[in-house]
Amino acid sequence: MRANPQRGEASLRVGGETILVRPTFAALVAAEEELGSLLGLIERASESKLKLVEMVALLDHLTTSRPSGITRERIGEAVTAAGLVNVTPILKVILAQILQGAAG
Repeated sequence: MRANPQRGEASLRVGGETILVRPTFAALVAAEEELGSLLGLIERASESKLKLVEMVALLDHLTTSRPSGITRERIGEAVTAAGLVNVTPILKVILAQILQGAAG
């Protein structure tokens, strides 16, 4: 499955697998239950105050269609290995989708 940035999707490499990050309603509700307000999350991100644990939790919630061996811990390891400079574009796509909704 290929990521469609127009739908707010992105791809993330985890443990040799490419997983799809998709901000569905159910996934966003689950993320909000754990992390608090999505607008607060976006505000923290815009102020460079988003914590690594929050990034990983958000990515974990938004990657529900993935191999069972891809756990939150492995997502965290992938984020750490890739570095924030390489994960930031993924977060930008996701956060823009949350704010703007679907294009077209």
